[in-house]
Amino acid sequence: MPRASYSLLLVLSLFLASSRAQDANAPRTSEQKEDKIPGISTVVIVTGSKTDEAQQNVTQKVNVIYEDQIAAQATSFRNVSELLQYQSGVSVTVLSRNDANWGSYGGLGPKYNSYLLDGLPIDSFVDPMSLDPWAFERIETHQGPASVMYSNYLSSDFAGAQAPLAGITNLILKERVEKPVTHILLDGGSWSTFGARLYHQDHKGNLHYFLGATYEQSDYTDYGAPNSWLGMLDDPSYKKMKFYGKATYFLTDRQKLSFFAQHTLHDGSTGRINRDYGHNYDTLNAAYANQVNATLNIQLKTGLRNYDRRWGDDNYPASLALLDHSGVQQEIVPTDLTFNFKHHGDSVFTAGADAQYASYRTYVEANGPRTTGNDASSLSTGVYLQEKYAFRKWVLRAGGRFNLTSDTYNLIGGVPPGVSDKSWPRFLWSAGARYNFSGKLAAYANAGTSFISPAAKSVGGTLNASEIGLPGRNGQLPNPDLKPESGIGSDFGIDYAVTERATFGARGFYNKISDAIVDNVISNIPSQTKSINAGDAQSYGLELVYDQYFSDKVRFFANYTRAVSHIHNPIDEDQDGATITFVPGYLFNAGLELNLPGAFRLSPYLHAVGEYFDSTSKSGRSAFGPYQILNLKVEKTVCQTDSYSVVPFADLNNLTNRRYMMPWQFRDPGFNVLVGLDFRF
Repeated sequence: MPRASYSLLLVLSLFLASSRAQDANAPRTSEQKEDKIPGISTVVIVTGSKTDEAQQNVTQKVNVIYEDQIAAQATSFRNVSELLQYQSGVSVTVLSRNDANWGSYGGLGPKYNSYLLDGLPIDSFVDPMSLDPWAFERIETHQGPASVMYSNYLSSDFAGAQAPLAGITNLILKERVEKPVTHILLDGGSWSTFGARLYHQDHKGNLHYFLGATYEQSDYTDYGAPNSWLGMLDDPSYKKMKFYGKATYFLTDRQKLSFFAQHTLHDGSTGRINRDYGHNYDTLNAAYANQVNATLNIQLKTGLRNYDRRWGDDNYPASLALLDHSGVQQEIVPTDLTFNFKHHGDSVFTAGADAQYASYRTYVEANGPRTTGNDASSLSTGVYLQEKYAFRKWVLRAGGRFNLTSDTYNLIGGVPPGVSDKSWPRFLWSAGARYNFSGKLAAYANAGTSFISPAAKSVGGTLNASEIGLPGRNGQLPNPDLKPESGIGSDFGIDYAVTERATFGARGFYNKISDAIVDNVISNIPSQTKSINAGDAQSYGLELVYDQYFSDKVRFFANYTRAVSHIHNPIDEDQDGATITFVPGYLFNAGLELNLPGAFRLSPYLHAVGEYFDSTSKSGRSAFGPYQILNLKVEKTVCQTDSYSVVPFADLNNLTNRRYMMPWQFRDPGFNVLVGLDFRF
């Protein structure tokens, strides 16, 4: 009998046995639920102006994903970005449990939605794989052209720098602890997956803190296309360990200091004897906040992001012999100082400055000392101002940023380049308006600009230009002639509270990018890509969203996104008229959260994706989709007292076993199940 069948029998046995146990509802009160009903005036957010605000005072469309909604989702790849895939306009493509996530946001590619951790930028490709969602209080997603108060993220790995043109995702950490909680979870399932998670929170006087750790291992399974460069001859086994914690000290009722740290180790093999890897990620955040008086708030934040990735290469398919070990080392230090001045009721004037330093180095180890390929650094400094003026039913917002980005190239392709440094001064602006017709109906519109300089990886590649098509040389080809890109985005929409428990929203968007930098697939075997300026890119579309709580025990949501995108490049006929990479023609999501008699909780979620492409070359691109994924999470509370609860659960992922293809010859591994026990004390 297959492993999945054994797992299904196990979870059914657990639930049948537990059905005789205590008949209690899930540990969630109606008072808690009332705060989370999707309204247009009840949601408190922080991302818009970096201070607490209600939705009716923010011009951008904001979605909030709370703890219980995070817990309701079954995730196959253990990636935080999967928690966003049921939001309108978001197409998340997680390549595997061992690889980064890609996709699109608002009709644009994956680098146009910035990710933040408590307001400081993080990498949207790697950090969602590293961070543990148990640390989050909630997730806020700001759709549309975002505020100028947030800078680009200076990553040079994967698709390079990331800008908030299509939106912002802010992962907000827990801070004030109401009571001590210990949370232990043990699980196992398909592909000999085993995991354990531990979390504890408490407070001692003015010190509030939480600590957590996770361990996961799996034999995993072949996630490559047949006859692909991935060529897995054995199970691609892996181990992951995460350690994290945060402490917040409230100096007074108005002042606080906080510190967060996380370390992730990720080791394994991609299914061939010399295709091992070992990755280490470190994330640090430190913050000071002072509500000086009813008018003035001061915040100072800084952090460190360290990425150290190392992997082995062989000569596949000609030989399995070790070719070399390659690696990327990257450190990024973001810092932000913000002043908020509240005036005239809900109006807020914001002024601040930020800086970000990034170092980037690639290397190769092949039968000798380590040789450096690319050695570069970047520095970004910016000052920004924004006024958000609330007057009667109007909310008007306007802001500007002056930013200077400087890149220094010590080595490109192992040699000093002809041009050792470049800099780009730019002025960016953002504006928005909202009109609250009533407590039930509001309309909004926003517009803003962005700028992205070529990343060192795109300029220098991870391969030499002479290695195009060579066996075993998987990676990025260089393009030293890249030009920077600039963009302008806009959106407009309405929010309507159909009832006190149901909302409807419609949002249209239009985005345009000049000299768009895209990653094109040049070769499948070996897997090679190259960044190019594809010309002018445009995208536009419409999102429709419906969300309703039929009762405290039943929630339903559905959303539909239609996106149209194309490249305008009259100089290159092969690019002209092509679709922007990774942008599907449509997205549809629907889900139910059901609290049933017998203390059962079921959460079926559907994610449907239309056709998209991996390249802007009409002659060389590959098409993907359409496909539909149905996931189901099942829980039952078997024991619940004032001091503890025990909840058996099952994550049933990809119930219809859709092994759809993804870019770079990756493939979804199909149906999988994870069962476990969740203990709370």
